[in-house]
Amino acid sequence: MEANRVKDRKPIRAFLGLLLLGCSALAASSPSLPRLSPELSINDLSGKATMLSSYKGKVVVLEFLFVKSQHCVRVAKLLNQLQQELGPRGLQSVGIAFDAPNATVTGGEYLNAMVQSLQLTYPVGYAQRASVDAYLGRSANDMLSIPQIVVIDRTGTIRAATGGQTNPSLEDINALRILLEPLLKESAAPNSKSKT
Repeated sequence: MEANRVKDRKPIRAFLGLLLLGCSALAASSPSLPRLSPELSINDLSGKATMLSSYKGKVVVLEFLFVKSQHCVRVAKLLNQLQQELGPRGLQSVGIAFDAPNATVTGGEYLNAMVQSLQLTYPVGYAQRASVDAYLGRSANDMLSIPQIVVIDRTGTIRAATGGQTNPSLEDINALRILLEPLLKESAAPNSKSKT
């Protein structure tokens, strides 16, 4: 009977080994952190373009989202709560809608309705899918999971990101708050020494 249990475990061990190998390959293809955030142009609801670098000096949490995704809406609500709570200390949440790979280009036509219905208090804009892919370092063959969350420190350095797969800790308000706390305490120029 014991021999049968050991025999039954071999396929499970083989599957777990393949799963671990696959996850390692995905992790290896993701850009390493920390790294300098690339520039990105974000069109607001009026059509005005804002550069991501204009938020330098703040701790930025980007959510790349699909407007019609309930999962993205849940994270947008979470970021709205964090913005109200931590905004006075230097947090800047930013939502960036883009079109799904199989969607016709909408230009963010439902974005205004989403912002109004959720009463979002932080900037939400639109970017072309190609720009989002370039920012995230995605190729056309990479699996896309949404939302994509990117956390940028005051110096413009990406400190955390979901990468090509979901990272539940960046979608959990308590885990995100724990990640943000030390970043909010950092100065915009960590290499400069304070004068006493």
